[in-house]
Formats: sequence, structure tokens, C-alpha cells
Amino acid sequence: MDHLFVFDERLGIPLPRLDKDFEDYSEREQEAILLRWEEIRGMIPDRIKRLETMIIARQDQLNVEDNFVSSCRLNTEIAELASTINELHLWFRVHQDISVGKTHL
Repeated sequence: MDHLFVFDERLGIPLPRLDKDFEDYSEREQEAILLRWEEIRGMIPDRIKRLETMIIARQDQLNVEDNFVSSCRLNTEIAELASTINELHLWFRVHQDISVGKTHL
């Protein structure tokens, strides 16, 4: 079943990559997919906490940074981390009550 989930480097978690509609899997396969997704969903809050820690560290750097270019880089990194957190929140809301398409749960 792990072949139906592909690790996403940016998000730091595996994401579903189903090769057919969810309804086309057997009931047993559907249950296994949903069980694996629930395991992955359980990792999301810890991943968000790690990213929040990274944001705080960059904000601390930004508070003392005098170089404009470095400040811009830090702001960009903070924005990217915040975007990742936002996407993780969206994935966390995906659960077994939602129909599964070919590429998303």
C-alpha cells in the first residue's frame, strides 16, 4: 500500500498518489489506504510544530539583521515555511469521509 503514497519533500510527509479512482479499489484496499492516511495525518501536527520552530528562529534572526538582502531572504524563507504550514493544515482536514480522487484523498 505504501506505493500509493509518495513522500513530498516540501511538506515532509507522504501524500496519496492513487492510480485509479478510490471507489475502484476493493473495500479491503480502501480500508488499508484510509488506515495509512490516518497514520500519516497523525504526523502532521508534529511537522507543523517543527516548521513553526523554524519560523521563530528566522524571525529572531530577522530582528537583528541589518543587511537588506539578508532580511529579504529571511522574509522569503518565513513566507515559504508559513505556506507549507497552511498546506499541511489543508491536508490534515482531508479524512475518510471525503471521496478520494486519482491524486488526492
